[in-house]
Amino acid sequence: MFQSRHFKHWPVHLPRKLEPPKRTIFKNLIVSAERFPKKTAIVFYGTKISYLDLLHQTETLAAYLRDECRVKKGDRIILDLQSSPQFVMGYYAILALGGIVVPISPMNVSDEINHYCKDSGARIAIASQDVVNEFKDALDQNFIDRLIVATYSDYISNDFKGDIPIKIAEEKKAFEIPQVLDWSCAQQKIIDFKEIEINLSDLAAILYTSGTTGRPKGCMHTHETIMRNIEGAVLWEDMNSNSVLLTTAPLFHVTGMQHSMNAGVAASGSLVILPRWDPKIAGELIETYRCTHWANVPTMVVDLLAEPTVATRDLSSLQNIFGGGSSMPEAVAQELFDRCGIRYMEGYGMTEAISQTHINPPQELRKQCLGIPTFDTMATIIDPDTLCELGPNETGEIVASGPQIMLGYWEREDANKESFIEINGARFFRTGDLGWYDEDGFFYISDRIKRMINASGFKVWPAEVEATLYKHPKIKELAIISSPDPRRGETVKAMIVLKGVDANSTSEKDIIDWSREHMASYKIPRLVEFVTELPRSASGKIQWRLLQEAEWQQKS
Repeated sequence: MFQSRHFKHWPVHLPRKLEPPKRTIFKNLIVSAERFPKKTAIVFYGTKISYLDLLHQTETLAAYLRDECRVKKGDRIILDLQSSPQFVMGYYAILALGGIVVPISPMNVSDEINHYCKDSGARIAIASQDVVNEFKDALDQNFIDRLIVATYSDYISNDFKGDIPIKIAEEKKAFEIPQVLDWSCAQQKIIDFKEIEINLSDLAAILYTSGTTGRPKGCMHTHETIMRNIEGAVLWEDMNSNSVLLTTAPLFHVTGMQHSMNAGVAASGSLVILPRWDPKIAGELIETYRCTHWANVPTMVVDLLAEPTVATRDLSSLQNIFGGGSSMPEAVAQELFDRCGIRYMEGYGMTEAISQTHINPPQELRKQCLGIPTFDTMATIIDPDTLCELGPNETGEIVASGPQIMLGYWEREDANKESFIEINGARFFRTGDLGWYDEDGFFYISDRIKRMINASGFKVWPAEVEATLYKHPKIKELAIISSPDPRRGETVKAMIVLKGVDANSTSEKDIIDWSREHMASYKIPRLVEFVTELPRSASGKIQWRLLQEAEWQQKS
């Protein structure tokens, strides 16, 4: 059963178990505003927002949702925003009402948005003005009733002189659509917001993730499952009210959501938000605001260290750099240490666990290692076929059990039955990742049972991309595989058999351009190869693994 050998390497200053959380997620914001009302909570392109002001604007939005949009406890609300003050306010306003946040990527297009709206049952969405067109179909088909539209530039300081992405800097637009409401209207209401009763066991968020088959599934998380990882992150990464968090990991993703936004608010720290990754600006922000903590994906560290202008920046304020999604190359980790004097803290987690199940202990940061099971978490390795538990240095499927694991997939009992197993009376989640643990109890990853492609930390599920591409009128059949990429780690490649009459009239560019209109940019095949046939098994199934192995052998 569960191995406790990793406790030999447990941080001596931390408890092995945490007490159950005593407050809900929104209460963290209230407490920080009470403790440090004038302290800067958010920095965004020169604008500073205090904790008291953040709480006031959040409660004002909550009152608007309650009174004008009739949002009540248990309602699901889509949140489609880049990292910004509005994301933070929208997230906490929904939770203040006992609502359920459904955060989605701003890169999603109409087809994907329709699925999230229909599957979650959300009737309200909060989005930025640059994605309104992607919501038109959902509005026309009455999938949602109201769309509250935010303009990022509303929160940019007039004195800010640096570079700003076009979509972030654009001025407010007017939309002649009856169901579209402007964010600024929600901030004109004078309110006396009163807290409602929210239990730790109440649903707080549904976060969508894909699998080996079918459409994306919603992971159901309660206030308690989310709070468990928030509190764990604050302690493990040594955050406090003096912490300044460089916020570059997207807030709609669990890494940014938990290790930047939620942990930062719980610790009463300051969030320095950069919505679009730019290593030049990131280096400037670290130096200017003396950032102490930075949650990211390894490719961001690679970019930062390679940026010429950063060579002269003072990065000495950094105390903790945390990340996952892919392994940190050893050479880059060493360069980071030589440059900043700190080691990269690798962790392992998933949306189903609202981020971490494993983290490297701060006093023993091993390279290209998942770490050890975190607070109150059990993990082991099983044979994926027999489900029998394996021992040290034996490769099998990583399974995890802990208070941060989701309740299950939203309205998907079939997926729940496949994803959970019981070991000695405890409920374990099957991660689909192959790995092992060593004699010290440190875990390592070796492969994936699932077909997930990890492109710069973004999870791409081939079955989902295939399902979309099969809608292309000229495609007969296809297989999506990963291809090695020097920067992204791996990238998406489409192996396509065209219909006979279209074989000579369709180009790789045609497929890529069509994909841009039907899926988020990180899912789009960067590589397209046309073939006359795909390998099949005796039962007729496309043997994607043969294609996968040939691709990596060819390019290794």
